[in-house]
Amino acid sequence: MMLLKTKQRAFLACSLAVLFCHLMASGTARAEITLDPLVQSAEQERIAAINVARPSAVSVFVPGGGGGGSGVLISPDGYALTNFHVTSPAGTFMRCGLSDGNIYDAVLVGIDPVGDLAMIRLLGRDDFPYATIANSLNARAGDWCMVIGNPFLLASNLQPTVTWGILSGVGRYQYPSGTLLEYADCLQTDASINPGNSGGPIYDAKGHLLGIVGRASFEKRGRVNVGVGYAISINQAKNFLGCLRSGRIVDHATLGATVTTDPDGGVVVSNILESSDAFRRGLRYDSEIIEIDGRPVTTANDVQNVLGTLPSGWRVKLVMQNEGRTTETLVRLMGVHLQDELLEKMASALPPPPPIEESPDEKGEGPEGEGPEGEGENKGEGDNDGENAPNRGRDANPHAPSKGAAIPKAVEELITARHGYANYHFNEMLQTEFIDSLRKSAPVENATDDLAWVIQGKGIEGKNADGAQQPVNIRIEPGRYAMLVGSTAIEGRTKADLYNGVDAQTVGGILPALSAWRRMLRDGPKRFGESYYWGTMPLGGERPLRHCFVGIDGEMEIRWLYHPDTMRLECIEVQADRDEDPAELWVRYEGDKIAGFDLRYGLENELSLNIDSWTTEPIEPTKPIDAAADTDKEVTP
Repeated sequence: MMLLKTKQRAFLACSLAVLFCHLMASGTARAEITLDPLVQSAEQERIAAINVARPSAVSVFVPGGGGGGSGVLISPDGYALTNFHVTSPAGTFMRCGLSDGNIYDAVLVGIDPVGDLAMIRLLGRDDFPYATIANSLNARAGDWCMVIGNPFLLASNLQPTVTWGILSGVGRYQYPSGTLLEYADCLQTDASINPGNSGGPIYDAKGHLLGIVGRASFEKRGRVNVGVGYAISINQAKNFLGCLRSGRIVDHATLGATVTTDPDGGVVVSNILESSDAFRRGLRYDSEIIEIDGRPVTTANDVQNVLGTLPSGWRVKLVMQNEGRTTETLVRLMGVHLQDELLEKMASALPPPPPIEESPDEKGEGPEGEGPEGEGENKGEGDNDGENAPNRGRDANPHAPSKGAAIPKAVEELITARHGYANYHFNEMLQTEFIDSLRKSAPVENATDDLAWVIQGKGIEGKNADGAQQPVNIRIEPGRYAMLVGSTAIEGRTKADLYNGVDAQTVGGILPALSAWRRMLRDGPKRFGESYYWGTMPLGGERPLRHCFVGIDGEMEIRWLYHPDTMRLECIEVQADRDEDPAELWVRYEGDKIAGFDLRYGLENELSLNIDSWTTEPIEPTKPIDAAADTDKEVTP
């Protein structure tokens, strides 16, 4: 009886539903559905954010059907970010589609295999749509977000897939595969991420770029989304933009120390290398670390999260506590790898090269290899599903294009192979920019072989207790260097003399910096010696990040740091011994004129010089190299 009544009720409900539909269709009954204005407003904001974000999303395809992924444009001249594991099957050349329906050739610029980042450049335009970059440190769990990309390479019509969700967590740490593909301080989201989304953008609710999608936790067999995906924070990517533009294969930072979380709270040093700059700055066993690069740290995981977002070679602020005394200092960060070690590990982790492409597509035609079976995501994505396939058949340069691949001429002209570089061509471009800006802002008109630099002023030695100013005279000639500070004369003729001046950490450290400056102006990067654009880094631990150019002069490494906006030289560092502080020549300006120098070693000021005049004089080979002394002076090594 009860069963009959249940069936009757179900039949009655279905009949009423059918009757209602008929009435609605005939106009006999009318019903209006009104959405709450707040719901309507939220929906319109979401649509607007998607429209803002979508044009900058990139669908990446490996020519010849070798796979692909996603990316995001960050500048109007075509520079874009993606994952290292997305570009690695392609080598130096790939095809990229935008939501405007066009396909563009793209070339590899630089790679960060430790942080799973790569920079590529799309060609053919100088007005690409690009993303507005957010501050990912402001992101919080529960914020709305969206992922736009090319899952399973389904964007064969070049219209990317949009998924919406929330940030499930921030500051997550995902362990690397060995020492590569480390995701530090990353974002976690429940927005759907699948193979093919890697390298693509995750945006906030306004359509601003929060990070680069990279990995997800997948079901073991189906590799389908389970609502746990991770993205490299855009703030980490910003730290590496200059290094990636350099065309180099870049490394991440380490403090040169291991740490543990103290049971009573705080981060304590458990071991430290005596050769590290952190040790020179006073960090010791059992020291407590309070802040790194302006970010508080309370656990060992916090320390790794901060260091994992920084390039090797940066100098950052460190706040530590020793025996109850709190100290703030500057520390130069070490690299996780030696360069050849990084190249070896990277080569062993690369997947096999893509299939040979018979002929390149013409622009406007659909990309090759699309479809769920053609996606090129590596199996190392997420839950340790497996590692990238070992390198098979690569050239000695692991990022050379696969043999037989047809590369368009316009792309081939932008590819230069060199050991230690993903693409040396882009470094050469930045070398030209560096020397042009250095010469435009030269302190005197020229630096030819027949002219000497003569600098006169008044200086205060850092160790001079009474702070009295003394006359300072400096003369720089090719192979002849002289300096007179009060009654102390320093002179030399060889690179060894310059090296010793830095190694002894005296006021003589100013001579190799000025000599290198003069010679770079005269010779340029090609004749100076091994020279290259390094990337960007803080100056004195402060932003904005400065451009950094490196030149090797015998046993010395010289770094020129210059402002990203004015392109003015701000500091020259001369490193003579890796285990000692470099000589740092800080340049002071009054308006556009160089007004003085500060010579520093570590945190100590050795000389402050106010310049009265900076001129050139004809070189007289028989003239004593002592720049100003009329009588014999004591010569200080």
